[in-house]
Amino acid sequence: MNISSVGSPSDTGGSMLDNSCLKDQDRFLPIANVSRMMKKALPANAKISKEAKETVQECVSEFISFITGEASDKCQREKRKTINGDDLLWAMTTLGFENYVGPLKGYLNKYRETEGEKNSMARQGDHSPTEETQTNNIMTAATTTTTNHYGNQ
Repeated sequence: MNISSVGSPSDTGGSMLDNSCLKDQDRFLPIANVSRMMKKALPANAKISKEAKETVQECVSEFISFITGEASDKCQREKRKTINGDDLLWAMTTLGFENYVGPLKGYLNKYRETEGEKNSMARQGDHSPTEETQTNNIMTAATTTTTNHYGNQ
């Protein structure tokens, strides 16, 4: 993920999600994806209201912006232009979400192993995952871990 595309809370005096000129579809994760993650954490017969889906959609989008903003600040201080999975894990620890870092480190390591195996088998072409793909997968795992954690209490 390129830092120039990430809004940092310190850039505007508030969260990237405070920008009222952006459409909801540009500010939030797709509602279908959020709904699918929510359903996975609930019994099969559970129903989820539209209001609940929209509330969680807004919360996880803000969570991603919050974590990514902190990782972006770190990369800017280090004069780097790309946020990677390790930066996101560092940001989560810094911001007090250390309970989620262990499982996400395991996920990131497993992802890297899997991608390494895929890459070694497909050396003929450039099929390597981008750092943006890694970052997206970490954030999806983080929100799923959060949903599962709270859904199982």
